[in-house]
Amino acid sequence: MKKVLCLFLISLMLFPFGIVKAEELKLAENAKSAILLEPTTGEIIFEKNSHEKLHPASMTKMMSMLLIVEAIENGVISWDEMVTVSENAAGMGGSQILLEVGEQMSVDDLFKGIAVASGNDAVVAMAEKIGGSEAVFVDMMNKRAQELGLTDTNFKNPHGLDEANHYSSAYDMAMIAKELVKHPKVLEYTHIYEDYLREDTERKIWLVNTNKLVRFYDGVDGLKTGYTASAGYCLTATAKRNNSRFIAVVMGEIDSKTRNQEISEMLDYAFAQYEVETLLGTDSVLETKEIEKGKDKYVELVPLEEVSFLNKKGSNKKNASYEINVNNLKAPIKKGDIVGTLKIKEDNEIIREVPITVKETVEKASLMELYWRHLTDIFKGEVSL
Repeated sequence: MKKVLCLFLISLMLFPFGIVKAEELKLAENAKSAILLEPTTGEIIFEKNSHEKLHPASMTKMMSMLLIVEAIENGVISWDEMVTVSENAAGMGGSQILLEVGEQMSVDDLFKGIAVASGNDAVVAMAEKIGGSEAVFVDMMNKRAQELGLTDTNFKNPHGLDEANHYSSAYDMAMIAKELVKHPKVLEYTHIYEDYLREDTERKIWLVNTNKLVRFYDGVDGLKTGYTASAGYCLTATAKRNNSRFIAVVMGEIDSKTRNQEISEMLDYAFAQYEVETLLGTDSVLETKEIEKGKDKYVELVPLEEVSFLNKKGSNKKNASYEINVNNLKAPIKKGDIVGTLKIKEDNEIIREVPITVKETVEKASLMELYWRHLTDIFKGEVSL
């Protein structure tokens, strides 16, 4: 913190108009690779060897957590569903929550064991539950990585223990984190500093978060540490203050103290230099549009993702606008279904596109409902005979 503060003051003298380059602050000096970005815009603030393929260690579990939470949201499994622990899962080495063969534990507790204590046994138990086998789940991980456009990543297991041809990059880890923070439920677990499993039993276990910044850095609420002999000390962290959230990744650090210090310095720099302006939230109504054959005649349209801009503090805010392109709407349409595209512009130039969805699910109307609506429209003079 002192290092960044001193360098920041020096930068103010050298660059009185607030133009400060992250490289001049010598961020992440000891890391083999690093990246700092704002997740809603995807804008990279700082990077160092960010596409170098390295062992990600337990940061691998971020992809496992993403698949788990997506399976829950898609109704494949539920938080209160019980999972029976296999011999394979119980026999995992490294960090554990001490699962026993045949033990049953809820998805909720297993996820907590992954997010807080980095339990290798817990993540394998969940991999087998969702994929049917650990190998199938790993295939799912690699498929999801391809869907996210991650070209520096290949997974060989769901936990991150060193294995040949198991690699990723700081950039790809940041992209997985960027996807994870879209699911607030994940952060409810990753921000826990300490908790218990099996609290009312003889096999009670105390969990302490491997990410100490959750307790010692203001705003940190995730995401995942990692360490193996080949990977060194790694960390993907995210912090939010007011309306601004940032994601920082370091890989190949020499020890946990340096890892935490350099992540803290990266986040210090982001919060000191940048702020996020939200143009549209996921509940911002873009327009109201008629829907064909719906129980409701009209539906409100909203962005599927938050639309934000990253501004440098002390400079002019970006000249932002947007253009709406929506398909013809026909019921049924579920909340989350993509019905159009929002083109985000800066100075009238399209810089990215965001999917549009409906604010509420609209079911298909029955023939009788459509008949009475038609009669009502006739009486109102909205349609002619």
